[in-house]
Amino acid sequence: MSITLTSPAGTILRPGDPGWDDARRAWNLTADQRPAAIAFPRSAADVAAAVSFARRCGLRVAAHGTGHNAEPVNSLTGTLLIETSKMRQVAIDPAAMTARAAAGASWGEVTAAAARHGLTGLAASWPGVGVVGYTLGGGMSWFGRSHGLSANNVSAVELVTADGQLRRVDVASESDLFWAVRGGGGSFGVVTAIELWLFPVTEVYAGQLWWLMHSAPSVLPAWRELTQSGLPDEFTTSVRLMRFPVLPHIPEAVRGRWFVIVDVVHNGPAPEADQILQPLRALAPVRDTVCTRPAGALGGMREDYERPVPGVADGLMLASLPPEAVDRILLAAGPGTLSLLTAVELRLAGGELRRARPGNGALAAVDGQYLLSAAGRTATRAAAVSTARGVEAVISALRPWSARQMYLNIAGPNRDPASFWPARAYARLRRIKAAVDPGNLIRSNHPIPPAAT
Repeated sequence: MSITLTSPAGTILRPGDPGWDDARRAWNLTADQRPAAIAFPRSAADVAAAVSFARRCGLRVAAHGTGHNAEPVNSLTGTLLIETSKMRQVAIDPAAMTARAAAGASWGEVTAAAARHGLTGLAASWPGVGVVGYTLGGGMSWFGRSHGLSANNVSAVELVTADGQLRRVDVASESDLFWAVRGGGGSFGVVTAIELWLFPVTEVYAGQLWWLMHSAPSVLPAWRELTQSGLPDEFTTSVRLMRFPVLPHIPEAVRGRWFVIVDVVHNGPAPEADQILQPLRALAPVRDTVCTRPAGALGGMREDYERPVPGVADGLMLASLPPEAVDRILLAAGPGTLSLLTAVELRLAGGELRRARPGNGALAAVDGQYLLSAAGRTATRAAAVSTARGVEAVISALRPWSARQMYLNIAGPNRDPASFWPARAYARLRRIKAAVDPGNLIRSNHPIPPAAT
């Protein structure tokens, strides 16, 4: 297709232009994105112009902020990629306790701005994750068990729909579309800004307990028992089997080594958390960093050392976690295996995440008590094959305890979009998609097809 690139939509690149390969790169370098062209808007007006430009040229549209979770978008053939990384404005209203984040803003930027006012948001566990994509898909934060999904703590969304119109949607204006974008993913338009509720949290009791990997057969069952002991909603935890890659930016003390790590965040009294953690501390961790720390510093707590790399990842929501399920994780990825996975994680959900409150969005609640994810690097073709098998081995091992619905933000490619929502919610999402984008112009990861008319 020959495309005449004359547009008021800001800078537009096409294949072969200087900077093209860097611009089309996703966070996961295995996502070989090859759009027809890339736009770099700086404002909502630029986004509207880019969408209209794409429609005139017979192109579809996909949005890209930080580039996370790009693999499920699949092919971008015949698509204008709208790269929103230049739209990074963040504004805090301390009186209303809200944050307004432009399309390309990261959670680190929002968290830092909110902390200056003694506030915090329902942020991703790593600060480089984009606010918009994370929230459209749900958003499980360290405070999710006490405050719910990020998607259900949104006060307004500004987006450009397929007709090129900029809309502001909230509970009083275009309520159907407002419902859809809160947990329904990015199929309904290109978000230019999002407004979220903040919370008056300045300090938390949080950190990590580390053991060498050979302790995993003791640590995982103890962690499982802890999570089933009636924890308060203010207490959130995860456990990870971590293999730190041999890369220059990884600290030498952990480079190339295996650990089992328990993450802890408690938005409550430290003595209460200490009492909860006694069974784990009795297992003699080699490192204990749990302490009182600023809520705004949680983004750096996990020491994930994240950078763009090629990799494979997938996940599963679990309805339960019996002892047999823990045994299967250890058999698939624990000590003594030849697994090449860099991370296998179980995170406790439940609490407010499972309560479908009136007024919540499309993802009213998370169906499941635990979140499972598995990931590994794929630096070579042989590693890609082995890592993909390792990820599938972990997912398959735990599938007998899977929940009814999957969670969009951790799902790998080629998942049925109907698996992310209850049947009635999915049918409603398809009707709303047909109403705002009958031609299916807007593409997203795990796209929702418009309902047949």
